This record gives sequence, structure tokens and C-alpha cells, in this order.
Amino acid sequence: MIATIAAAVPAFAQQKTGPGLPEDDSLTWRGITLYGVLDIGFQYDTHSAPFTPYRPSASGNIVRNNSRDESADGLTPSNMGQTRIGLQGNEPLAGDWSAVFQAETFFNPQSGEIANSLKSLVVNNGRSLATQNVGVDGGAAGQPFQTAFVGLQSARFGALTFGRQVTLLSEGTIKYDPNYKATAFGLLGASNTYSGGGSAEDDRLDSTAKYVLSFNDLVHVGALYKFNGSNGSADTAYQANIGGNLGGASLDAYYSKVNSAITASALSADQVAALPGLGYSVTNSLAATVSDNTAYAVMGEYKFEPIKFFAGYEYIQYTNPTKPLSPGFTDIGDYVLAFVNDTAYNEEKIVQVYWTGVRYSVSSNLDLTAAYYGYHQSAYGTGKQAGCSTIAHSTCSGGLDAFSFDADYRFTKHFDAYLGAMYSGVHDGAANGYLTTNNINPTIGVRYKF
Repeated sequence: MIATIAAAVPAFAQQKTGPGLPEDDSLTWRGITLYGVLDIGFQYDTHSAPFTPYRPSASGNIVRNNSRDESADGLTPSNMGQTRIGLQGNEPLAGDWSAVFQAETFFNPQSGEIANSLKSLVVNNGRSLATQNVGVDGGAAGQPFQTAFVGLQSARFGALTFGRQVTLLSEGTIKYDPNYKATAFGLLGASNTYSGGGSAEDDRLDSTAKYVLSFNDLVHVGALYKFNGSNGSADTAYQANIGGNLGGASLDAYYSKVNSAITASALSADQVAALPGLGYSVTNSLAATVSDNTAYAVMGEYKFEPIKFFAGYEYIQYTNPTKPLSPGFTDIGDYVLAFVNDTAYNEEKIVQVYWTGVRYSVSSNLDLTAAYYGYHQSAYGTGKQAGCSTIAHSTCSGGLDAFSFDADYRFTKHFDAYLGAMYSGVHDGAANGYLTTNNINPTIGVRYKF
């Protein structure tokens, strides 16, 4: 049976997280490839807090709780693709076996800062919503490397890698998003919450083992496990994926379970005032909601030249953690969780995310993309808040809708220019506490890949 497994694993170089250039155009020496993406543009937001130099994309892109009833504009990086630089290698061993590795760093070209979503939260500590800058939780927390793994690969037996890695679910959202997870033009790129299975910090995970295998490029499977470095289930995670290709169609299903998942936020003024007595510093402390997150997703695409159709659905369940975290827990990037809420979901919260879109290749150089994204949360309050469906409480049912259109023109395989815009609006419980409820973000920019 093993002999029937052929050409199992796609070429490692430039896979998923690379810039997607042909192998014969890569900067490769003795099996080691240097690659990178530099993406920067200009964005105008109709309702937004001032942009941050720390978050990977600087702006909020979609409407956020601190989006003001006034406009903001400025240079924004990583609008179409994450700005990064990295090394990856493939060293033949014996037979069809090879050793592989990858290490890459995210950075912000408009500020020169290493991408750091958690710092974008920390600088808002103690500030009211109306005086904050853009601050969004995420997996980039100032680490030297956003990806760092090593492993073995075989065309027949698959690839097994260890380290900090993009999760299976996150890879799926990249592949099946009409905008390939572009931050300026889609909900999946603007918020890593959904590719993270419920937490924006979990689209990439530390301390993981990941295995992928393909059968004749028709059926593929994958599995991922995150170790926590100690006994018990806290901070562990596991994912599974199965999918297939037939003709112009591709379909994948995903399962994700993340224990003690963290959603970080800036500290309130009262929390900042309490820090000295707790022995924490305002410069690296945050608040957090902790939950056990379970996600199921199905995603697909159908290619009918020159058009490609996309669709996806994800179901996320939030419950109180079976292994609560205590104040003082050290999060990614060595940020300290000074205040921890382990009981936010006495009633489970159900979130459903769905999207569809079409990409039309007008020519070999020009792509036009139109997409819709939706989010709906169930009511998860108790007592008088049970079953509510208004803006009165954050536990009421509610949602978000986003529409986008963008054009991408490739002058060469290394250099392209893009323009587009996304509308986003929140309503009912999802809009509770928001300063304003909608935003439009016209964006223009250029991207260089090597």
C-alpha cells in the first residue's frame, strides 16, 4: 500500500508562508533559500483610532471598539501580504528523505519595528477608548522569529516538523480566503481570531509537532499537537485536517481544540492604578480572557478559468477553561497577564464565521476580487442577559458583515500594485461598547517579493 503513495508532499520551498515565486527564480545557495515580502501602502479609514507602529498592519482595517467617529489615514504595511524576511532549507539525506527548516521574521516597514500586536495593546493601558491608538491582539509579540521549525520530509511518507509553526487551520484560511488572507481586504486577514480557532494569538503556535501527508495529490491529511512543557491539559492544542482535490475543485475540513486560549486586552485605568500593589509593570502587563476553544471548519474552492470561486464556514465554541490560568501568567513575547478572567463563558459562546467570493483573472497580470465575510455570535449571557439580541450587552447575540473589492496588477513576478476597499459594520451585541459601528478603508499600495 505504501508503494501506491506517490509525490506526496508539495515542494517545501516557498510553501504557504513564502512569497510564491518559482523555484528557478529563488535566491538559493546549497539548498538554503532567502525570501521576503515588502508590502506598504496608504490607507484612509472613515472611522478609526490613530494607526499604530507596532501591529503588523498598523491600521485596524475593520471597525474596532475604539474606532472613533472621525477618520484616520497614513502609511500601512502588509495590506496584501505579510511583510517578512526569512530563510528556509531543504537538505537531501537518503532516498527521497530530506531535512527541512524555516525561520522568518515579521516587521513593519513604515516604522522599522518588529511586528508586535501585544505592544499595540500595552501602549493603550489606562487610556479611555476615545484616546487610544489602534490596538489588536495577535500572535506577533515582538519575537525574533514568527516561524521557526525543523523536520524531515519524504515524498512517500510525508513531512514531520517541530517548532513554532503556522497551524493547519490557519493554512486553510490562507488557501480558501478569496483574498488569501490580505489584511486590508478581508475579515480573515484583518482578524486572526478565526484562523486561530477562536484566539488571534493562536494562528501560529509554539512548541508544536506537525505532520502532513498527501496521496497522489488527490487526498491529503494533517495533524498538529502543541506541547505545554508540563503535565495537564492547560495550554495544549491539537488540530486535524482532511481534504482532497478533483478537477478544478478543492475541499478541506478542519478540527481544532485549544486549551486555555488567551485573548489579551489593554488594562483599564483602575487596573493600571492597582499594578504597583501587585508588583507588575505597566510597560509589559495586560488583561486577558481565558477559554477552551473548539472549532470545526469546512472550506472549498472551484476553479473555472479565468474565474475561481471560494467559500468557507467555521463554527467556534468558547467555554470556561478546564485548567484556569492565574494572574502573573507569562504570555507570548514575555508579556504578563496581570488580570485574568477565567469565567467569561459560564454559558458557552457560539461563533459562526462564513465567507464567499470570486477572483477573476482579467489577464495574466491583473486579478479582480470581490468577497463577503460574515460573523455571528450567539447570546451567551445568564440571568437577565440570557437570550438578549440588542446592543445593550456584549453577551447579546450580534454580528459583523464585511464586503470588499480589490484589484492586483503584477508588473513583474517580483513587483505588483493593488488598490481596493472594505466596508465593515457591527450590530447588536457585537457592537456593545463600540464608539462607532462601521468603517470603510480605501487602500492603495505596492508589494515587492523575492
